[in-house]
Amino acid sequence: MTDKTDESPAGQENPAAPDSREAGPSRPAQGRRGGSAAAALLVVIRRLRQPLPGAQPRLRFEMPPEYSHQDEADTDESAPTTPQFGNPGPRMSTQHPLYLGFMGTVGVGLALLVYWIGSNTTQLLLWIIAALFIALGLEPVVGWMESRKIPRPVGILVAVSVLVSAVAGFFATLIPTIVAQVTEIVAQAPVWVRDFIDSDLFRSLDDQFGLRDRISEELDKFVKNPDAVGGIFGGVVGFGSVLANGLFGTLIVLVLSLYFLAALPAMKKWGYRLAPRSRRARVAALSEEITRSVGNYVIGQACVALLNAAFAFIVMSILGIPFALLLAFVVALLAFIPLVGGMIAAVVVLLVSLTEGWQTAAAYGVCYFAYLQFEAYFISPRIMQKAVAVPGAVAVISVIAGGSLLGVLGALIAIPTAAAILLLVKEIYIVRQDKH
Repeated sequence: MTDKTDESPAGQENPAAPDSREAGPSRPAQGRRGGSAAAALLVVIRRLRQPLPGAQPRLRFEMPPEYSHQDEADTDESAPTTPQFGNPGPRMSTQHPLYLGFMGTVGVGLALLVYWIGSNTTQLLLWIIAALFIALGLEPVVGWMESRKIPRPVGILVAVSVLVSAVAGFFATLIPTIVAQVTEIVAQAPVWVRDFIDSDLFRSLDDQFGLRDRISEELDKFVKNPDAVGGIFGGVVGFGSVLANGLFGTLIVLVLSLYFLAALPAMKKWGYRLAPRSRRARVAALSEEITRSVGNYVIGQACVALLNAAFAFIVMSILGIPFALLLAFVVALLAFIPLVGGMIAAVVVLLVSLTEGWQTAAAYGVCYFAYLQFEAYFISPRIMQKAVAVPGAVAVISVIAGGSLLGVLGALIAIPTAAAILLLVKEIYIVRQDKH
C-alpha cells in the first residue's frame, strides 16, 4: 500500500504541475528581458550623449578675463612670454596733425553712418526699444521667482507665457469683434440707406435740390472711374498690410523680449566691462538702480492698468454698455500712458456709451472719474512707492515730448527715461559740481 501510494503521485499527471513548472521559469525570463531592454536603452542614451568621434566642442562667446597692473607686473617678473597677437607699439601723439585729421574724419563719418542707419531702421529700433522695455519690466518678476528658489529659465517661461497669453487674448477679442461689427454694418447699410431715402427730410431736399438725380449721377461716375475702384481696393489691401505688419511686429517684440530677458544678466556684465575698471563699481550701482526703477515702474503701471480695466469692465457690464470686453482692453492699454491715458480712455468709453443714451454715459462718467480720483490718491501711490519719483512738471513735459517723438511708445517710456536722467544728474553732475 505504501509503495502504491508513493508511486501514484509520481505516475499520475497533475494538470497543475506543468503550469507551475512553466510559470516558474517564465517570470525570471521576463525580468531578464525587461532588464536587458532597460540596459540597452541606457547604453543608447549614453552613446547619444557622447560626442561623435573627432567632434569638437561648440565655440561660445565668453567674457575676457580682467587685467590689472599687478597682473602685468607679475607677467614682467616671470619668464618673458610673447602675447598671442604680439605686443602693442607706442601710441601716436594726440597732438599730431595726421592723428587729429584722421580721427576727426572718422568721427564725422561714424556720425553720418549712425544717422543713416537710424533713419532707415526706425521701425526695428522701435521694436528693440519696446522689447527691452518689456524685458526690464519682467525682470523683477523673474528675480522674485529666483528668490523663491525657482530656476531662472522656469521664471522666464512663466513670465513670457503670461505676457503671450495676454497679447493673444487681446487679439482674439479684437479681431472677431471688428469682423462682426463690419459684417453688421455691411448688412445694415442698405436698410439705413432705404430708410433715409424714404424719410420726409430726403424727400423735401430732393424736391428742392434734386438730390436723387445728383446721387445717381455721382454713383455712375464713381463706378465707371477705375481710379476710384482701385483706390477702394488699395485701401482694403493697405488695411490688410497694416494688420499683418502689426501682428509681425508683435511677434518680433515678443521674441526679442524673450531673448533680452534670458540674456539680461550677461548684457549687464558686458556693459559694465565697457567702463573703466576704476569706475566700474559706480557704473554698475547706477545701472542697477536705473533698471530696478524701470522694472518697478512697468510692474506698477501694469497693476494700475489692470485695476483700471477691471473697474471699467464691471461698470460697463452693469450699465449694459456694448463691447464691454473690447473696451476694457482699450482702457488697459491707454492706462499704461501716465497722466493722460485715463482721460483718453474715459472719452472713448463715453462716446460708445452715448449709443445707449445720455443717462448711461452720465452714470459711467460719474463712476469712472470718481475711480480716477481714488486711483490717483490711494492706489497709485501705494503701488508705485518703490518705482520712480519724478516731479509733476517733469512728468508732464516728458510724456508730451515722448509722445511727440515716438508716439505711444515714447509716452510709455517717457517717465522712466526722465527718472534715469534725473538720477544721473543728481549722482554725477551735481556731485561733481559740489566738489568745486
